[in-house]
Amino acid sequence: MKKQVFSILLLLLCAIAYSQQKHSKTSAFKSYKGLVIAGYQGWFNAPGDGAGRGWNHYLSHGKFEPGSTNIDIWPDVSEYKKTYKSPFRLADGSEAYLYSSFDASSTDMHFKWMQQYGIDGVFVQRFIADVQRGTGRNHNDVVLSNALKYAQKYHRAISLMYDLSGMRAGGDSLVIKDWKHLIDSMKLTNRGNNQTWLYHNGKPLVAVWGVGFNDNRKYGLAEAERIIDFLKNDPAYGGCTVLLGVPTYWRDFGSDTEKDPHLHDLLRKADIIHPWFVGRFNETAYPVFQSRIAGDIAWCKANRIDYVPTIFPGFSWHNMNPGSIQNQIPRNRGHFYWKQITGAIKSGADMLYVAMFDEVDEGTAILKVLKNPPVGLSTFVAFEDDIPNDYYLYLTGYAGKMLRKQVPFQENVPPPVHK
Repeated sequence: MKKQVFSILLLLLCAIAYSQQKHSKTSAFKSYKGLVIAGYQGWFNAPGDGAGRGWNHYLSHGKFEPGSTNIDIWPDVSEYKKTYKSPFRLADGSEAYLYSSFDASSTDMHFKWMQQYGIDGVFVQRFIADVQRGTGRNHNDVVLSNALKYAQKYHRAISLMYDLSGMRAGGDSLVIKDWKHLIDSMKLTNRGNNQTWLYHNGKPLVAVWGVGFNDNRKYGLAEAERIIDFLKNDPAYGGCTVLLGVPTYWRDFGSDTEKDPHLHDLLRKADIIHPWFVGRFNETAYPVFQSRIAGDIAWCKANRIDYVPTIFPGFSWHNMNPGSIQNQIPRNRGHFYWKQITGAIKSGADMLYVAMFDEVDEGTAILKVLKNPPVGLSTFVAFEDDIPNDYYLYLTGYAGKMLRKQVPFQENVPPPVHK
């Protein structure tokens, strides 16, 4: 009799917990496996866009003018509905224009490209340092709201990636408060069973990036653990699967990783481990690095955790850091990017993370890039003459088809499709 009563009470508690859940039961995107998802910064502003942030993320040390900018790649804005005149000029003397992430039309354009080129979706980045401030939080809310709208319109997977960089000690309470705010105000994960929020293992997926780094962050593993426990276990706002963004050398407590053994206990609570690779190797060094991915996957399989490696098309942050070499990690007509894609798949990766869709600051963007960027005191990385401005969108879409075995595995980079 006692066992029957206990069973009934347990069922009632489960029913109550389920009724409190603020997430839809499922989604059109039921798993990260088989998908190629890009990071989406969405952090660019221009004067007059309504955000009140000026040339945010385009400027350097408070200035945006020839000789002072943060970006190494100039986006091609010829297809955007609304653009903003910059202080820069092209070689023919004409004015150079840029877009604002705050404009819904920019987000519409980006998700349209994702659909057109077969890119599965994005993790919208949400920076804790920004959501603490009024204009920053408003901007991030608008960008996320627009992204949710156009992910639905173009049937692209979408999730949120909390970037903990800049978070202070005890900042986990801010993340938890923000997640509740987003769930209640935007219904992120409660838009019906055909919504496009990315699910994994039957639950909505949320990413938390910046766990275990040893670069003197003001928060530590304790804050990260409280965030993970909340997202996974809270009766109303939890019930999520969690992707953890970790250092490159997380597995063996290497050069970029905190040396606390508790890190691995924390990682075992995760559903997906996602190490950061940007800037860690160039095309020549990658074959040696590839073995690390295989080792990471083996550790994750032994601990029943999924794994997603980072791939990036190239890297350059010379304008942000003038002492650095421009085009530090060259794209080499897509060969560098493709080497990582094929290497990850051969190592056993069944999902990929692209850094980034729109990161023109560090020269990793896969969006359409201006082939003839502005000239003058600031210099920009340009694609080779025979490489079209949409080549990395095309390669990313092709990578997804290859990952899902919809096209044969191809060791050599697919040639550009010239229009």
